[in-house]
Amino acid sequence: MRRTVCALLAVALLASCSSPDGAATGSATSIVIGAGSEPENLNPVLGYAPDGAAKIFDGLVSRDASLALVPALAAELPTASADGLTWTAKLRKDVMFSDGTPVTAQDVVFTYKSVLDKKVNSTIASRFDAVSDVVAVDQQTVEFKLSYPYAPFAQQLALGIVPAAKFSGTDVNSAPFNTAPVGTGPYTVESWRKGDRMVLKANEKYWGGAPAIKTVTVVFVPDDNARATRMAAGEFDGTVLPPKLAQTYRDRSGYRVVQNPSADYRGLGIPSELPFTSSARVRRAINLGINRQAMIDAVLAGSGKPAATPVSPHLKDWYAAEATFAYDVSEAEKLLDEAGWRQGADGKRAKDGQPARLPVLYPAPDVLRKELALAAASDIAKLGIDAPVEATTFELMLQRQKEAAAIWGGGDPYDPDTAAYTLLHSRYAGQPGYVNMTHYRNSTVDTALDTGRRSLDPAARKQAYADFQKAYVADPGWAFLVFLDHTYVLRDKWNGQQTQVEPHDHGLVHAVWWNLERWTPKQ
Repeated sequence: MRRTVCALLAVALLASCSSPDGAATGSATSIVIGAGSEPENLNPVLGYAPDGAAKIFDGLVSRDASLALVPALAAELPTASADGLTWTAKLRKDVMFSDGTPVTAQDVVFTYKSVLDKKVNSTIASRFDAVSDVVAVDQQTVEFKLSYPYAPFAQQLALGIVPAAKFSGTDVNSAPFNTAPVGTGPYTVESWRKGDRMVLKANEKYWGGAPAIKTVTVVFVPDDNARATRMAAGEFDGTVLPPKLAQTYRDRSGYRVVQNPSADYRGLGIPSELPFTSSARVRRAINLGINRQAMIDAVLAGSGKPAATPVSPHLKDWYAAEATFAYDVSEAEKLLDEAGWRQGADGKRAKDGQPARLPVLYPAPDVLRKELALAAASDIAKLGIDAPVEATTFELMLQRQKEAAAIWGGGDPYDPDTAAYTLLHSRYAGQPGYVNMTHYRNSTVDTALDTGRRSLDPAARKQAYADFQKAYVADPGWAFLVFLDHTYVLRDKWNGQQTQVEPHDHGLVHAVWWNLERWTPKQ
């Protein structure tokens, strides 16, 4: 036993001196990051980093630590006409792509028109439903024409701009650019071995100033336990971990645990077309029967907030604190009885001979979603509902969205429209991909969401989202469970980290390294 322990310590000490490539991780001008997810491509047009912080690209705008919009490729914040139907952006002068070619208004037009092109498989086209045209007024000025006023449009202008010339005569969907991009950002892609790692190099001519960290190696490890093991072995300078795994580094010399607040929810998507859960009473009963605070205490080690709708408490101007679900088993049982799902002698509920059954799915490599699935299913089972838990893939979760509940994630802290519209509006029910996965339909919710996105009056928008949250908790389509705090472990070698409320997407893009290009080595 002693020989085994000593051998393991020797391996760990050796690993702590080298990255997976064999390069020293001791240099403060390089960093090795263990990422929990890998992008499908690196093309903003196809949906890469739509909310900015892309490292390889810049949008017309970006966000500061407080999430306030600030100019990026735009010389100043874009402005809207009085009727909200025209937005104008003026570009900075003398900004270059990393290949030395200038950024022009034509590149901006190409980027956004490509997103809207029905021949392009863009996953973010729905974000730009309001856009009817994009026009280059001159080399430095772009106008966005909208078919209806869309109040949070400026939030969508963080999308990275691509060089139109790189797509000449090429299908955007399969272009070499998608894995070997050219952008304006603080880093360029040196190499990408899919399923393994990506290496970024500093863009020494970056218009915002050359980064002090010169090399970024991103190693893709989707399994939470595997990342924790490899972090402990010294392979990474930083990684994202579930809260309970991250806590083991709290008092460890040379490391920092960073806890960032987020609008990133985990929720149980409840299929509205499954006979058992087609009733609003049943869906509300499930919500009332789940002990969210117990999940936060046990699964998240206290690192999170209860969720009831996709509108996060961090969306302070929009969040309705009264739109919640109390933990009330008695009321949940009453609602199930009223819906006709009554308990038999065995404690199991049934209606007209059909058992009350709701399978709960989660993606297999995700430890946190597994623990949330088990906790939610346990609470649901206490109501007399058969709730078997199954490990699977995201693809199969989508395929089974009409017959099973699943632990999904999403959310952002930018605007309630982007947090809720495509997720809950009936126009997206049954559409492919990660939109309205529960096939939820509620006309009152639709009206409130439509009013909220189209009104230019802040007071009217606030009322619309209050109406939305009230209508939603009366007829829920999900059991939103928790808003996570994202937790990271970092070697304590750099200055410059700033806390920022994060969206769901927190691979290399947002996360604790959202401003990595501004980090500096500790002296």
